[in-house]
Amino acid sequence: MQVLVFGAALRAGSLNARLASLTARLIAQAGAEVDIGRMHDFDMPLYDGDVEAAEGPPHGALALRDRIQRCDAFVISSPEYNGSVPGVLKNAIDWVSRITPQPFKTKHALLVSASPSLVGGNRGLWALRVPLEHLGTRVYPDMFSLARAYEAFTEDGQLAQPDLQQRLADTVSAFVHFVEADVRYVCLRRRWYEFPAEYTEAPVTHRAED
Repeated sequence: MQVLVFGAALRAGSLNARLASLTARLIAQAGAEVDIGRMHDFDMPLYDGDVEAAEGPPHGALALRDRIQRCDAFVISSPEYNGSVPGVLKNAIDWVSRITPQPFKTKHALLVSASPSLVGGNRGLWALRVPLEHLGTRVYPDMFSLARAYEAFTEDGQLAQPDLQQRLADTVSAFVHFVEADVRYVCLRRRWYEFPAEYTEAPVTHRAED
């Protein structure tokens, strides 16, 4: 089972890059393979329908599409810009959504954030759920927001507060086992994790999207 993890900030030394690195280590400890990415791996211009018509999707969008397709789930560690999604991340989602077939549908996602604010970027994560769920991503209900992140990390990359470290580890472990159940045990009824407005009468051996 493979999980793509990337921090959605361009700045070198980003707090969200540090949180993505820590999350990746916890995913590996939970038994999954990790593909670590950076936003610079997926450089692309602002979405422009004329550019798309003339040249097709840019290489960065195709690279992100390929990485998402190869994984069973992905984790985004996203900063919060003005109470919402960073423009560079939203632009990447918009570009990739234009590729057919778009890769977000039925993928599992865990959203985490690190912020210097007292709310830890939580508002940005709620905003990020909207385009991902619209595209069919199964966004994990529990999210993790790290407040006052500039003072939250130890020198070895762990969280300074043991209770926060444990909460992140528990969230990551639960997410990995949740995805594992979907990947390995396709004979189970998917109704046990249905999201709002999703319902299926599919036979036991069929996936809901079949």
